[in-house]
Amino acid sequence: MTNSILRLPAALECTGLSRSTIYLRVSEDKFPRSISLGGRAVGRREPEIDEWLDACVTARGGDRSSASGRPGPCQLRAVNFTSGCDVFGDQRGSVRT
Repeated sequence: MTNSILRLPAALECTGLSRSTIYLRVSEDKFPRSISLGGRAVGRREPEIDEWLDACVTARGGDRSSASGRPGPCQLRAVNFTSGCDVFGDQRGSVRT
């Protein structure tokens, strides 16, 4: 398992969500919280974001694999984040599959 840390711009790129939507979902416990990297730097574990994306797609009844059969962007395996996802009912953000 890879333990990469994503800073906010990379998390925005992986999820397709806006900055304000990510902060809203964090406040609602519906998106992985950031971890301190020291000083004023924070990031999110890539596996937690990947699991969140998987939960969104599963809730929708889809598959995150690309048309070529390869994993989609930011897709990793085996993580422990279990918060809910309601991104597909929200007009402000979307998850790319």
